[in-house]
Amino acid sequence: MPSTKIRRTRRLAAAGVTTALAVSLAGLTTGPASAAGDNGAPAVPKPGPVKVQLLSFNDYHGHLEADTPGEVDRTLRDGTVEEIPAGGAEYLARHLRDLRAGAENSLTVTAGDLIGGSPFLSGLFHDEPSVESLNAMGLDLSGVGNHEFDEGVRELRRMQRGGCHPVDGCYFPDQPYAGADFKWLAANVKNDATGKTALRPYAVRRVDGERIAFIGMTLEGTDQLVAQAGIRGWSFKDEVRTANRLVPKIRERGIEAIVVLLHEGGYQEGNVNECVGASGPVIDIAKRLKPAIDMVVSGHTHQAYNCTVKDPNGRPRKVTSAASYGRVVTETDLQINRRTGDVIRKSVRSRNHIVTQDVKPVAAQTRILKKWSALADVVGNEPIGKVTEDITRAFTGGEEDRGKESGASNLIADAQLAATEANGAQIAFMNPGGVRADFEYGTDGVITYADAFTIQPFGNLLVTMPMTGEQIQTLLEQQCNTERQFQLGVSEGFTYTDTRTVDPNDPQSCLSITVSDMELNGEPIVLTETYMVTVNSFLADGGDGFSVLAEVPSSERIGGGGDLDALIAYFEANSPISDPGTDRVTEVR
Repeated sequence: MPSTKIRRTRRLAAAGVTTALAVSLAGLTTGPASAAGDNGAPAVPKPGPVKVQLLSFNDYHGHLEADTPGEVDRTLRDGTVEEIPAGGAEYLARHLRDLRAGAENSLTVTAGDLIGGSPFLSGLFHDEPSVESLNAMGLDLSGVGNHEFDEGVRELRRMQRGGCHPVDGCYFPDQPYAGADFKWLAANVKNDATGKTALRPYAVRRVDGERIAFIGMTLEGTDQLVAQAGIRGWSFKDEVRTANRLVPKIRERGIEAIVVLLHEGGYQEGNVNECVGASGPVIDIAKRLKPAIDMVVSGHTHQAYNCTVKDPNGRPRKVTSAASYGRVVTETDLQINRRTGDVIRKSVRSRNHIVTQDVKPVAAQTRILKKWSALADVVGNEPIGKVTEDITRAFTGGEEDRGKESGASNLIADAQLAATEANGAQIAFMNPGGVRADFEYGTDGVITYADAFTIQPFGNLLVTMPMTGEQIQTLLEQQCNTERQFQLGVSEGFTYTDTRTVDPNDPQSCLSITVSDMELNGEPIVLTETYMVTVNSFLADGGDGFSVLAEVPSSERIGGGGDLDALIAYFEANSPISDPGTDRVTEVR
C-alpha cells in the first residue's frame, strides 16, 4: 500500500489528463434482440401494447456507504413530514431489485454525475468502486454529467472502457479495472476539430420487439464547472438543439419512442412526488424539445420532482428527477403502441420512491464495500487534526445553499491563504461547490484524512495571482447571474458588503448585485492597486462563471501546491480549529 504522502500526490495528477480520438456520431443499437423461443425462432410478441418499466436516478456521486447520502423528507399519511436516512449501495440495489420484481420489461437508466465529487471510499480510487457498484446493480445506460468530466475526457473514456489508471496503476493487479457494463451517452460533447462526440450520442434498447432510443446529454455550461485541462478541444453544445437534431436521425431508423437522459435540472417546493412551483433550466428545455421526445429524465440540481410539462404541441410530457446520492429512485411505467412504435403518452405514470434503509442489504454490494474499504482504511483513518465544533456548509430549509456564506468555505479559504503566504498571498477565495461535506465534531472532534478528502475531493492545485481591486470587485459581482448564485468563501481579514436581488420565483438565480465596502485588515481596498489573490485551479480557469480570473496571464501566476495538502497542513498547524464564522460578508438580501 503506498504511503499517505504518495497517495495524496497521486490524486493531483489527474488535472493533466488529455483527450483522445472520438467515437463516431452515429448511435448504435445495443442490447439483445427480441427474445427467442425454445426452438431458437423469434418469440411471438404478446398482443396489445408493450409495457415498459423505467427505473431512474441521478447524481450518485459515489455514495456507496449508507452513512454518507444523508436524509430525505417523507410525508406521512397525516400530512406530517419526517426526515429519514436514505441511500447506500446495499439498499439502493435492494430497492431496484424489489421494483423490478414482476415487471415484464425493465430498464435502469441514470442522468449523470455517477462519479466525481465522491466521498473518500470511491473518490480515492478515481471512482472505480462506484462503477463496480453500478455494474452490480444492473445499470443499463446513463447520460453524462459535468462531474463525469472532473478528470477530463480521457479519464472518462477509461472509466467507460476499462484499464488501469495512468498514474496510480491497478489497485488490484490480479483484477484490472474492467470498465462500465453500462453505456455513458454524450450527445452534446463534441470535439472542436472533428465534430464527433466524446462517447456515443445515443443508444437503443429493444424491448419485446419494440425499440426505445435514449439520448444522453450534460448541461451546456459544463465547461464552467470542471477544470479546463481535461476538456481542452471539446465543446458542450446547446441541449435543445442537440436533441432536436438527433430526432430525425433516430426516426429514420424507424424508432419512435425517445427518452432524453439530461444532466440539467430544476427546483420545486413540494414533496418528492410533486411539482409545486417548478422552475429552473430543465423546465424551459422540456418546453422546447421536439414533440417526438416522450420523456426527460433529469438531474444536476439534486432535487426530487415528478413533473408534467407540455411539449410544443401541447401534449403532456414527463420530466423527473430523483434527488441525489442514491436516496431516491424514479419508477416510470409506460406503454409502446406496437403499430406505431411510439409511447402512448396517456399511459406514462411516474413515482419517486425513497431508498429507505429498512430493507435487506444486497450481499454483492456488501462485498464491494468490504473489498475497497480494506484498501481505503490504511490511509483514511489517519488523523490530521481536530475541530472544537461542527463547521458546516450553508443550508436553507435543510438543503445546501451555495448562495450564502459558510464557515466551512471560509475555513478552507483560510487554509489556502496560509499555504500560499510564501507567494505573497493576501486574500483567498473558495468556491462553495468544491466543499462536498461538513467538518463534523462527532464524538471527539477528530478529523481524519478520509474526512478531509470527502470534504475536498477534487484534487485541485492552488494558484496565486495579482488582481487589481477593480478585478476583485468584478470577481465578487460574478457571484450573481441569472442561472445560479454563489457566495465564495473568503479568508480572514477580507470583508465586504454584498447586496443582491434574487428572483422570488427562482431563488437559485440572481437578478442584480452590488459589492461595496471592500476592506483588507481594516483598510479599504483601492480599485487601482494590486493585491495577491489565491484560488484553486478550477476557479483560476474561470470555473463557475468567474471569467475575470481566467483573464490573468499564466505568466503572472504562482503555483501553491495541492488544495487537500493545504487543508491538511492547516489542521496540523492549528488544531483544534474553531468555526471561523460567517461575519466576513455582510449579506443584504
